[in-house]
Amino acid sequence: MPMLDSRVHPRVQAWLVTPGKSMWCDGRVFAGASTARIAVRDPATTAVVASVPDAAAEDVEHIVATAATAMKAGAWSGSTPSDRERCLLRLADLVDSNGDELQHLIVVENGKLLSAARREVDGSVRFIRYAAGWATKIAGETLDVNFEQPGTRFLAYTRREPIGVVAGIIPWNMPLSMAVWKAVPALACGCAVVIKPAEETPLSALRLAELATEAGVPAGWLSVVTGGARAGAALVAHPLVAKVSFTGSTEVGRLVAQTAGARLARASLELGGKSPVMVFGDVDAASVASAVAQGIFYNQGQVCAAGSRLYVHRLRFDEMVERVGQIAASLTLGSGFDTGAQLGPLVSEAQRERVLGYIQGGRAGGARTVVGGGAPNRPGYFVEPTVFTDARADLAIVREEIFGPVLVAQPFDDEDELVAAVNGTEYGLSASLYTQDLSRAHRLIPRIKAGMVFVNSPARTDPNLPFGGVKASGMGREHGSSMIDLYTELKSVVIGYRT
Repeated sequence: MPMLDSRVHPRVQAWLVTPGKSMWCDGRVFAGASTARIAVRDPATTAVVASVPDAAAEDVEHIVATAATAMKAGAWSGSTPSDRERCLLRLADLVDSNGDELQHLIVVENGKLLSAARREVDGSVRFIRYAAGWATKIAGETLDVNFEQPGTRFLAYTRREPIGVVAGIIPWNMPLSMAVWKAVPALACGCAVVIKPAEETPLSALRLAELATEAGVPAGWLSVVTGGARAGAALVAHPLVAKVSFTGSTEVGRLVAQTAGARLARASLELGGKSPVMVFGDVDAASVASAVAQGIFYNQGQVCAAGSRLYVHRLRFDEMVERVGQIAASLTLGSGFDTGAQLGPLVSEAQRERVLGYIQGGRAGGARTVVGGGAPNRPGYFVEPTVFTDARADLAIVREEIFGPVLVAQPFDDEDELVAAVNGTEYGLSASLYTQDLSRAHRLIPRIKAGMVFVNSPARTDPNLPFGGVKASGMGREHGSSMIDLYTELKSVVIGYRT
């Protein structure tokens, strides 16, 4: 029996104790051939709350083959766009009506605060409704061509067709949102989808698949395979997978790109970040300090676009560091179910040790700890919110993605120095710029190597706003009309007819 916090929603408790949490295939539970299981732990208590199969290669083969068979039969891709839209809107309604349970499920498997989990559920509902609308708006165009053939005229046009079976490989930091971001646009485009959630957080994706079936997504069109690197590698290499949509670390993303590229499969990659936050001297320090803290400590810093590098004009540097440090020191750590908690645990023991390793390395390299830097003596995978200064540019805490509540603050004197520092990592996902001088902002935006730039705001997401990065932060854009490009192939058609 799982060891659950007594505050977990009763329906979540009932769902979790259902025997044999398994994968999802062909519209029903799929146990698979593998006897190996992966324990799912509550990060706030370390207690095991469920277990799921660690899929073998033959399980992946079965699930992908089922998706390919469903796609060939065409029950979903051959339906009308409005039918797909209505079905996905029903899914949005089901996610909304089951929001309380999904909120608790996210807290149980991921550890985030209830408020953050609620935000994830509500954002998922908005995204599903937005993406559902694209099912009726996928379009080509007619083109004038210069072909010459006596007695013949030509009609030329383009059409978008479903790309094929899509493998969506997602991380653990936003387990419901990421599953929705991959599955729903692909379904709207008429693709069959296989989701592989992170091994730490498989429960939200499994529940989403159940709700999708309830909403009317036909059997075989949305599947979930659980497991670790073995299952992920088998998915990426599978010849029937036409498109891999991966969100995760840059290190793994490179491997995904190599494997998919070797067989010329399509791939989009949303990878790591080391996002800079730039603060000039003309800002209101109190409000900007609050925004800076939100940008790095939200979800315990486990956000790819987290503002983990703080650059402040030297005239305001000490003041800003003091204010952000005070906010960090005031944050209360606790379970997501604790009403007074302001910072939850990291997702796993491995992630906590990774973050603490970066903190220790920063100290060993001479960086000064303004606040935090330790792990409290309590159950759960907690790390104190940490602020560093005096860090050399070559230190790992400045250059590498930590994915934890760790901020490195550095002063700057002029714009050229700032731009050089901001662009001085391999990443280029997001950047935030705080100034009241909009001429300065417009001058700097083209110089910042990032896929997204936010002025006077921490990084945010919206269904209509393309999301993605440059350099080692990935390739391709999710959200907005860009996501249709990810899951369709463009076909040119030319028809000759007699005049």
